[in-house]
Amino acid sequence: MNTHHCRTIASSGIVFGALLLCANSVIAQTSTAPGDQPAAPATEATLPADAGATGEPPAPVEVVVDAVPASAWPPSPVPFFRGNAKPNSSKTPFPQAGGYFSLFRLIFYIGLLSFWVWSSAWVNEDSTSLKVRSDFWNSMMFGVGAAGLLLAVTSPSFFLAFALIGASTGTPLGFYVKERNSKVPDKAKVLTPEHIRRVGIRLLARIGINIGGDGEVGSGNGPDIEFVGRTETGRIDTSRTKQVENSRGFMAAKEVVYDALIRRATDIHLEPREDTMNIRMRIDGVMYPVEPFDRALGDAVLNIFKVLGAMDITEKRRSLDGSFRAITEGREIDFRVATQGIRGGEKMSLRILDQSANTGTLPQLGFRKALEEKLLGIVHQPHGLLVVCGPTGAGKSTTLYAALKSIDAYQHNIITIEDPVEYQMENITQIEVNTKSGQTFGNSLRSILRQDPDVIMVGEIRDDETAQIACQAANTGHNVFSTVHANDSITALFRLLDLGIEPFLFASSISGILAQRLARRLCPKCKEAYKPKAEFLKQANLPVDRIEKFYRPPRKPKEECTACGGLGYRGRVGVFEFLEINDRLRDMIREKAPLSQLKSEARKNGMLYMQEEGLRLVVKGVTSIEELMRVVK
Repeated sequence: MNTHHCRTIASSGIVFGALLLCANSVIAQTSTAPGDQPAAPATEATLPADAGATGEPPAPVEVVVDAVPASAWPPSPVPFFRGNAKPNSSKTPFPQAGGYFSLFRLIFYIGLLSFWVWSSAWVNEDSTSLKVRSDFWNSMMFGVGAAGLLLAVTSPSFFLAFALIGASTGTPLGFYVKERNSKVPDKAKVLTPEHIRRVGIRLLARIGINIGGDGEVGSGNGPDIEFVGRTETGRIDTSRTKQVENSRGFMAAKEVVYDALIRRATDIHLEPREDTMNIRMRIDGVMYPVEPFDRALGDAVLNIFKVLGAMDITEKRRSLDGSFRAITEGREIDFRVATQGIRGGEKMSLRILDQSANTGTLPQLGFRKALEEKLLGIVHQPHGLLVVCGPTGAGKSTTLYAALKSIDAYQHNIITIEDPVEYQMENITQIEVNTKSGQTFGNSLRSILRQDPDVIMVGEIRDDETAQIACQAANTGHNVFSTVHANDSITALFRLLDLGIEPFLFASSISGILAQRLARRLCPKCKEAYKPKAEFLKQANLPVDRIEKFYRPPRKPKEECTACGGLGYRGRVGVFEFLEINDRLRDMIREKAPLSQLKSEARKNGMLYMQEEGLRLVVKGVTSIEELMRVVK
């Protein structure tokens, strides 16, 4: 029963009781003792004849009213009772005592109020950790819920009040769950049939009913991630996983890895400070700080990763390398671990390699049509050397994997040499370099030439031995793909020559050099248009009269974008520069022509600089001019 009913019944009872008390009081004051005769009625007061003559105050005169017997009053239609219980004189004599509240309905109200408080606290914690418009959803949960409670207590109907409280709490909660589920993996979604099933299994397990097996029951202990350790040679070692399961910081290690996967991070950095262990994640090529650990917990998390990667936890000064694997939601994610002793302690970086990620094909990487056709022509040629250059994290391996996917792996013998194997590909022989056992790029490349390969992919040309063997393989009927660290295509050409390759050998083997960078894509939901300055368009050699607008992240957003989390960018796109080697360029390479002449000839051959390719993306609204200037010099 709501407060309005309670107050109405209480007021009615008070008024009715007051009337009865007044009546009883009047009867008590006017009734006489038993056996007495009623006095003669007096209709008015009389004064003595000499009253006032002597100047003395008149004596009081008693006024007598006829006594009315109790039987003369009409009977009360409803006997007096307390509370809101229906009177029943056949069971209990009057007065009957009852409660002013319906306990059954009050329990429902208290339950709904508790659910509102709990759900509001959960939305605050969950939206803050996921960065899903925390302020907005906190305001919605509190404002709509409070309004529903106010309407409920003033409602004349219990069922209407119940519906108001349920709708005011459930409606904003449902919309929040829909938004947060769109930003997390399937396993982290809530209120789905699978989530409800898991919650039910865990609740039944608490009372001793285990219907899901140990795996289902244990999945409630933190994020659903299973760590798999490795040996020094890279083999799976489950014993290392058991060593860390009961260690301090194990749950924190699972949470930081799971958080990185949700945020689409490619790297995790643990950086020691005096009292804390700072954590940063690289998302779309940019570092973002997250919640730090206290120093003791951070050191424990770092040691857990070292144990999983078969690294010496007592060695904190020398640089160490290792790897381990994590399995979640059917995905296998490899982690490359590297440590370095610094002034404040030991720093660790973890490179995330998602084995289940789709590498895509060349048309999906964002090449313009003419560039894509040139590149495919080189990929499908019978022999030659294709080199992809760029800094670390520029997507070089992804481009080479896309090139391999465009080749029929069933009709060609494709062998790769990688450090490490980043993505597993079907029907392709993949060899992982292991310098500790003496298996280097040069040794592996020399040995696979005896395996009758059609296509060879070398993860990176690092030394003169690898460069020489790669050029010789390209000249002897093999199609060779590789990468090199260089800023642009012309610089990469001279970088390979500096490794000691003979110009005549290099000129006859090289087919093309692709330089690339990765620029962040503008969020399609929140990007805003603006008019660029005419001076800038002239400097960029763009037609002033044809460019109406550029796009950029919102400067003063009214609310945080749910698609990008308020970053303004989501995902990345390639910015390319392709140097196709023709006969004229081969002659110039043999003749050791200077850099300026090679650039001039490449421009005549149709090569566009990365800045020009990037401006094409800016004009199309794919990225912003600020982002292009950040990644391209």
